Amino acid sequence: MPTIGKFVNMTSEGAAMSDHRNKKPKQNEFTRALAYLSQIAISIIACLAVGIFLGWLLDRLLGTTPWLMLVCTFLGIGAAFKSIFDFAKKIE
Repeated sequence: MPTIGKFVNMTSEGAAMSDHRNKKPKQNEFTRALAYLSQIAISIIACLAVGIFLGWLLDRLLGTTPWLMLVCTFLGIGAAFKSIFDFAKKIE
């Protein structure tokens, strides 16, 4: 009888280990999705920040107060969209 008890314990421990292994791919998928999401967010913020800063700097240097900042902001938005589409192509 003690042998059967040990076998049952080993089987239940093995089942617990297999459950842990089954959870790991889901966690890896979640981590990968979180990494993709953060990469997209950083890319959008960086494109907009560069566009706004460049527009502001050129406006101060050339004295064309709102216009170059608006143009560069829209260019930054366009660059952000292009970055998102390039990222989507890379994933597929």
